[in-house]
Amino acid sequence: MADKTENPPVQTVTADDVAAEAGVSRWTVNRAFRQNASISEESRKRVKEVAEKLGYVPDLAASSLRSNNSRIVSLLIDDFANPHKLVMLERLTKALRKAGWDTFLVNMLDEDDAPGALLSASQRRVDAAVVIGSRFNEEVLETALGAKRVRKLVTFARMSRNPKAISICCDDEAAMREIADYVLKKKFSRPMFLAGPQSDSAHLLRKETFMAEWERKTGHRPEVATAGVYDAKQSFDTVASALSNRRAGDLPDVIVCENDALAIGAIDAIKHRLGLSVPKDIAVTGFDDIPAADSPNYQLTTYRQPMSDMAESLVAFLRDETDGTGLNRFEGKLIVRQSA
Repeated sequence: MADKTENPPVQTVTADDVAAEAGVSRWTVNRAFRQNASISEESRKRVKEVAEKLGYVPDLAASSLRSNNSRIVSLLIDDFANPHKLVMLERLTKALRKAGWDTFLVNMLDEDDAPGALLSASQRRVDAAVVIGSRFNEEVLETALGAKRVRKLVTFARMSRNPKAISICCDDEAAMREIADYVLKKKFSRPMFLAGPQSDSAHLLRKETFMAEWERKTGHRPEVATAGVYDAKQSFDTVASALSNRRAGDLPDVIVCENDALAIGAIDAIKHRLGLSVPKDIAVTGFDDIPAADSPNYQLTTYRQPMSDMAESLVAFLRDETDGTGLNRFEGKLIVRQSA
């Protein structure tokens, strides 16, 4: 009969082990891993060197129970087809990690999954839940706030109409007025506005603002087309369907898009389905300034949101350095390229 060799038990390195090796107290070891704790830089460096040598990792769960702070922020997101979401994730995670917060990503499956996504965040005792999707209606946000499921609830890059929610976003109304003024200055006269999904979610004010501003200054209401999602393929199909078989005089001379994903799809449809030129036949503007906007294929005129500043404002809110007032009025910049 073969001998059975048992695996030796795994020995977990503790804070006491690190303290003994470093020649400090256990309390000093604990403080070395806490953000802004009172400890000399020399002691912190010594403790972390010994911790790395021994393979010590602090128990974050136990630490969060003691301090009542998890140092984790949940990011709730849905439409990954929109490339600007990846830009947001990069800027947010960079700012949060630098400030000492880790992130917990919840990929929301559909609109019915919104309550479950918020529940998933609350069960992990996160310090805040940040909504970066378009499928959270105001009723879901109100329920989460009323039940105090999460300590802090933030809608990011979208304006919530809920007065209890904190919105960190660009001033969409000011931005769209600037775009409308630019389109008028360039002598365009037949705009089409290409909108994203029109759901009762944390809301973009871009379509309403552009329509009102154009009507106020020209007396005419622009044509509107609506894509079901913020997706370049959906935009391609929407623009191709709306403009195919039209005479040249019936075509818009500029398509003002609610975001860059829609603008990229519109440019592809104009060039490759309609056989027309951008901007000679139809100009296009976007919103967000995603990396592809500056590519030779698109050279998209768009509006750049100050994502890094917005991410830093989230950190300030988490640190209680601001009560959230005025964080929905960030100013971006109109970036003019060849598409318009």
